[in-house]
Amino acid sequence: MANRKRDIQLIIRVNADERKLIEKQMERYGSRNMAAYIRKIAIDGYVVRLDLPELREMVSLLRRTSNNLNQIAKRMNETGRIYDADIDDTLQKQEQLWQMMNAILNRLAAIK
Repeated sequence: MANRKRDIQLIIRVNADERKLIEKQMERYGSRNMAAYIRKIAIDGYVVRLDLPELREMVSLLRRTSNNLNQIAKRMNETGRIYDADIDDTLQKQEQLWQMMNAILNRLAAIK
């Protein structure tokens, strides 16, 4: 134990029902390590796990929009032209990004 970062052991006793509840909560928050989960709960008092698929979708849209803007800038530099359809598409994607961000912020604000 001399090389361990955490060298003090705490022992708690629970009954079978309490253990099932702890394991259920661990599963709910995506934790597989009981010691880490209990340590986190004991120190912070709560665990928050955000599952926001909208955020992943928004990041994907942001990447596509950035790529489109780079292509538009490259074409503008090469030919000196820009198309209305490119601008309209970019504005539409920008609006989608704002709507997604507002939805995410509303979900986060609802967390208590």
